[in-house]
Amino acid sequence: MKLFNSSFGLRYKRFSSASHNSPMNSIERRTTTALSSILCFRMLGLFLILPVLALYTDNMSGATPLTIGLALGIYGLTQAVLQLPFGFLSDKFGRKRLIVIGLILFALGSIVAAMASSIEFVILGRALQGSGAIAAVTLALLADVTRENQRTKAVALMGMSIGFSFVLALILGPILDAWIGLPGIFWSTAFLALAAIPVVIWLVPTVSVSHMRVISSGSPSNFLRTIEGRQLLALNCGIFVTHMMITAFFVAVPLYLLENYSLPIDAHWQVYVPVLAAAVLGVLPLLALSMSRGKVFLALRTGIGILLLSPIVLFVGDANFGLFLFGLWLFFLAFTLLEALMPSLVTRLAPSSAKGSYIGVFNTFQFMGTFIGGVIGGWIFGINGGGGVFMFGTVAVLGLFILFLVSPVPQLLESVTITLKKAPIGDFSRLMERFRDLPGVHDVILLPEEYIVYLKVDPKRFNNDSTADIIGLD
Repeated sequence: MKLFNSSFGLRYKRFSSASHNSPMNSIERRTTTALSSILCFRMLGLFLILPVLALYTDNMSGATPLTIGLALGIYGLTQAVLQLPFGFLSDKFGRKRLIVIGLILFALGSIVAAMASSIEFVILGRALQGSGAIAAVTLALLADVTRENQRTKAVALMGMSIGFSFVLALILGPILDAWIGLPGIFWSTAFLALAAIPVVIWLVPTVSVSHMRVISSGSPSNFLRTIEGRQLLALNCGIFVTHMMITAFFVAVPLYLLENYSLPIDAHWQVYVPVLAAAVLGVLPLLALSMSRGKVFLALRTGIGILLLSPIVLFVGDANFGLFLFGLWLFFLAFTLLEALMPSLVTRLAPSSAKGSYIGVFNTFQFMGTFIGGVIGGWIFGINGGGGVFMFGTVAVLGLFILFLVSPVPQLLESVTITLKKAPIGDFSRLMERFRDLPGVHDVILLPEEYIVYLKVDPKRFNNDSTADIIGLD
């Protein structure tokens, strides 16, 4: 069907409500691939030193177990502190600009660490790496470009790219350390960060957003709005607990494998890689369930239930290696599922005008969980061993499970996609205003370089035929 409105000079190619089983369009595929590769490069740079930095305790000026631990964890603290400022600024000045700034800061931090002659400068470099806090901005940009029904799939692909970088770092870290040493690893991460900048500039689309009301994301009232309400609070607590658990578990599990099962450190990847691969295969049916209409919160609660079961199995599997591996698989299965669903739900609940702010709060909870999990996990392990860490995880997830049981299930919005022929930007702006005024329309998102408009709509109130009334029949 072709539609034409002489007042706008636009030719309409097609419009449709997004099907829940439809594939990604070309822009969604390109953007998801580009942003996933950017985060993969960045996280690989952060993870590569995890298996090797402790080896430098006796070979670097000022290095002690405490300062080594601080060097490993400081990036989580600086990321937590700066997620909100980056999210606020991305709402005002654009996502792509802030991503480029974040990558430059990450590269600078890598260079400082590469040139360090003492642990203090390594800590400074790691803090600078974390100050390029682009996680929230990247997720907000992905949410701007993807339709509601494709959001979980896109976030899952991004999460899998981060998981891949983690596994790759566990394998490559010791190899690169033997080949080029710790400074060489940091120089490599600086190169990866700088190489990602052209990807942002040339492969990621520029987005303009129109919305029901403009929210000044920097005001205190809007900051409170981002953390009020049981729905967003539950998601923020959820990401905090899951990342607290994974950091605490990675303090305990490597030592558990070494002390309880006499598995050499250089063989630990032989446990992680197959368990993670099996977890990815196991999560696919649950992701498919989450993409069914009205089933996303059922899948989310199922994931939290599995997460609750995993530390119990790990605790019971103290003397049984097979049972321990099963508990580890349950944990990674739940973590992979929740890592895909929770960010997706935040982007679906947040208005486009303040999406960076909402996701900034969410990611602040995430990285604070990372930082606190490492501290508490190490402290509990020193007192009660791995069993104490697993029981701590059980209590934390039990509280989270209860919180999600009592949290209301929100109305989730859907997307309508409209592809337009080329026209002056001024015409697009007037057209967006008219779309915004339609009943049931919550947000109008324009991709001006692609001549595509996304409408974020309440399916109970929105009528597809109303778009034809605006554009007019040819």
